[in-house]
Amino acid sequence: MSFITGMMLIEAPASALNNAGAETGQRTDNIVVVKTIKARDGAYPYVSAQAFRYWVRTTAEKKIAGWKAAPIQREAKVAYTDANPLEWWDDDLFGYMRAPGSSKEASASREESSLTDLEAKVTLTRCAPFRVGTFIAVAPCTPTDDFGTMSRHEGNPVPFEHQFYHTHLKGLFSLDLRACGTFSYADRTGFKNLDSIRQKAAEERGLEHLEREKSYRLPIAHRAQRVAALLEAMAALEGGANQTLHYTDVAPAFLIAAVMKGGNHPFARCVKADAKGLPVVNLEALTEALNVFADQLQSPLYIGWAHGYMDDSRAAFEEWVGSDPKPYACEIVLEHPRKVLQRLAADVQEPGNAAWFD
Repeated sequence: MSFITGMMLIEAPASALNNAGAETGQRTDNIVVVKTIKARDGAYPYVSAQAFRYWVRTTAEKKIAGWKAAPIQREAKVAYTDANPLEWWDDDLFGYMRAPGSSKEASASREESSLTDLEAKVTLTRCAPFRVGTFIAVAPCTPTDDFGTMSRHEGNPVPFEHQFYHTHLKGLFSLDLRACGTFSYADRTGFKNLDSIRQKAAEERGLEHLEREKSYRLPIAHRAQRVAALLEAMAALEGGANQTLHYTDVAPAFLIAAVMKGGNHPFARCVKADAKGLPVVNLEALTEALNVFADQLQSPLYIGWAHGYMDDSRAAFEEWVGSDPKPYACEIVLEHPRKVLQRLAADVQEPGNAAWFD
């Protein structure tokens, strides 16, 4: 089993990318606070994995030609997608749960739906091949309280307040390549991807039937195309809250990734904060990771690094790359994060790398 295993940094110079909503008991009634983790050494602003996944989804829908996004059905208290990974790329890569309500109102709302029919009394679930961690500040950071007023009207100004922060957000991601384009019908939570209606569709489309695994599989070219589209969306990532007042480029400023055997993440500790709270590449941790996991590495090590970001750390990294003898035994690709993700997207579509999907 192979995974694209990666970690990326988002530079947030004056940002409020993921808010927690209103907070009562403050000096104004309408203060909006950012999401933070309270730890003993301080507060760590963060962007939830759900928010990041939303950014990737919407970027793919807007910017990636050919991306097929699943339609959504809303009932009174639940919402779900079509749950048809044969057709929709986001259902395949991001997973789903389709559990329609049983009330008369819910049944009535489905009559006008355009979604694929669902076998009676069946709940479909799919564990997402694309896994994402929370994007957390690399060092403690106290958010700034910003006080403002709405004063374009007669009478007293209306006060309001919100928070923003200056930090660098680090997050992990992992993409299970074997699971991409492979759909199970085993009767287990997370693995009941297909009901009898979708299994019939898979047969009619001529998908490979893996009887022992109770699964159907798309052709390799289709699977690679979907993975490449996801990587290209990450290369052009857009999103985040409060962009009107705190515009922030959320595309990765730094990225490290490789195709690895197994789902461990050897690069999680390869970036740390220095004494000033700024991110630096931990070369000792990176050297150790590349040597300890050398037998698991199936691709070059892809390093996306924008010039102008962590320049001091980059100088030390380039010296490490050029050292003789080299403290590592793999090929290193070093370019801008956008170029690196596009290179990785091209590499996954190379016929010679088809074994990554086994």
